[in-house]
Amino acid sequence: MGLTMGPTRSSSSSRGEICLPLQLDFTVHNGIRSQKKKSLPSKKRMEEILATIAIALAATIFIVLSFSIYLTIRIFTGKSIRNKAYSPVHATVFDLLFHSQELYDYQTELARKKPTFRFLSPGQSEIFTADARNVEHILKTRFDNYSKGHSSRENLADLLGHGIFAVDGDKWRQQRKLASFEFSTRILRDFSCSVFRTNACKLVGFVSEFALSGKSFDAQDMLMRYTLESIFKVGFGVELIKEGEEFMEGFDEGNVATSLRFIDPLWKLKRFLNIGSQARLKKSIATIDKFVYRLITTKRKELGREQNTEKILQEIRDVTSSHERTTDVNGFVQSINEEALDQMQYLHAALSETLRLYPPVPVDMRCAENDDILADGHRVKRGDNVYYLAYAMGRMTYVWGQDAEEFKPERWLKDGGFQPESPFKFISFHAGPRICLGKDFAYRQMKTVSMVLLHFFRFKMADEKSNVRYKRMLTLHIEGGLHLHAIPRTST
Repeated sequence: MGLTMGPTRSSSSSRGEICLPLQLDFTVHNGIRSQKKKSLPSKKRMEEILATIAIALAATIFIVLSFSIYLTIRIFTGKSIRNKAYSPVHATVFDLLFHSQELYDYQTELARKKPTFRFLSPGQSEIFTADARNVEHILKTRFDNYSKGHSSRENLADLLGHGIFAVDGDKWRQQRKLASFEFSTRILRDFSCSVFRTNACKLVGFVSEFALSGKSFDAQDMLMRYTLESIFKVGFGVELIKEGEEFMEGFDEGNVATSLRFIDPLWKLKRFLNIGSQARLKKSIATIDKFVYRLITTKRKELGREQNTEKILQEIRDVTSSHERTTDVNGFVQSINEEALDQMQYLHAALSETLRLYPPVPVDMRCAENDDILADGHRVKRGDNVYYLAYAMGRMTYVWGQDAEEFKPERWLKDGGFQPESPFKFISFHAGPRICLGKDFAYRQMKTVSMVLLHFFRFKMADEKSNVRYKRMLTLHIEGGLHLHAIPRTST
């Protein structure tokens, strides 16, 4: 009786049972509707929310529009765009960002039509040239007028700090003088040769495993690792430890992110917001610093306990013992002495030809400290950046002749001997007062590893139909690596 609800009682129990759930259902749903009505914002509140959104959207549009106008003014103002005394304008720097995946080949195509051209960027022009006369002008004739420049130093600072590759003036002269003394010592030359031979032996063992299994391997990764291991052994006297894997990955990532700064006008905003390539750069630098500072600390402790020069002399004696030339790996590498390296004239030419077409640094830049006129007659304004295109220059017929794109070691030989070219034409090791101090060092390393690998193996592409693409980095890297098959040579 007490459970029956409604305006009147019914004598039928079934009717009472029906009335109860219906009325409860109405009450429950009515309560929910009431709660929903209470939780919904009022009309006035909705208007306030919409107004806030509209203001924020308008502010965002205003900021973006203002920045775009500011950027446009900065790009197109004061650039003497129609003045024929200056190099012709091709596009803005955003065009370089659009073509970043095929940048070097894109620049090469442009250089075929116009040896010197420019892109407009905020604040200054970005001038590109493949004219060897201009290269000599900025690297030698007017050396003091062309520096790394503020923008270049700023772009490189996070990755390279204040080292010899990123500074000018007295800082550069001081580091150059110190490095020049180190590279000129005979003990470094002898020790480096011994390290190159030792590591070349390791390469043979590594390649042999793949040759026997018939599997391909990444030659680019192998040779980069060989180079890094040699540098650590020569420079620090230590083997590259396991943590070096993270260092190599971090440095490559940092290399990519830093190179993007030269074509991305928005990189500072990305760094401020810690997004995209600049977030990856920050992470990479933390990895690099952790590894390098730990290595330096460890090495300083070792040097405090013993005299390193006794260690170097002992290792030189161990690896330079004389014996008859043999066909085994150790016997062969021991025969690669300074005299043997000097006699490898054709190999020297082949390596130079490779560097002509595939320079380690495909594009480099200097900044004009004052107004100037280039050797080709084009004017340069103070603050303009002038890029010289090593990758493109190697393919220009007006620099190397009609066979410029042909791989031809013979172009370097005269009466069987190696004939060097002007460093302003062959720019792989830079030129002028800042010419690379490690040039001979690099040739010794390249010759040593080439002689060892080519003596024991033949090589072919793992996929002969694959097209080579290059990564956008400060240095020339193949996208995805260089995968080869190694075939052991017969005794004949």
